[in-house]
Amino acid sequence: MSYNQQKRILDLILASILLILFFPVWIIVPILIMLDSTGPIIFTHKRVGKDGKTIYLYKFRSMVEDADEILHEKDKKLLAEFKRNDWKLEHDPRITRLGRILRSLTIDEFPQIFNVFKGDMSMIGPRAYVRKELDEQMEKYPETKPLINTILSVRPGITGPWQTSGRNEIPFNQRAKMDAEYAGQKSIYNDILIILKTPKAMISKW
Repeated sequence: MSYNQQKRILDLILASILLILFFPVWIIVPILIMLDSTGPIIFTHKRVGKDGKTIYLYKFRSMVEDADEILHEKDKKLLAEFKRNDWKLEHDPRITRLGRILRSLTIDEFPQIFNVFKGDMSMIGPRAYVRKELDEQMEKYPETKPLINTILSVRPGITGPWQTSGRNEIPFNQRAKMDAEYAGQKSIYNDILIILKTPKAMISKW
């Protein structure tokens, strides 16, 4: 059995376990989101998937409605800070009260389980990048261009080497190197190691 076949089986098993194990989340969180702020329960965002294809990533909405429009069209100062800090904001005013809790517990990412069932994503893999972010970061860090091709040879993951190794503290060029190393040396053994590291990485954010 090939690595890709083994990994697909692992993905489906893990996704099914999480779907059942956290069943209460699928009932409670949508109700809390509706009570906390206006807007959809699920936030859908365009990302770059395997082979550079566009995928639509699912998350529980943790920001105010039209958050991207606020950032890119209405608040130029905030956008400048966002780009200056490698597409991150230390204190993002668009995040809702409930959203901060969901993010701190990584619950906002639970709907990506359905991306795994669809085959857009894997449980383990590189981060799913935003296309515009990739373009601008490759311009900022030209040395990452060959790394991106390697990264895009595999499906992005819910967890991965970057997510289990410091997360936001890691700049883009180091993230790209870590993701490319994973994609270039993929194995079920490495995937299991990342799975085992993920709970500790999640708890360290709490």
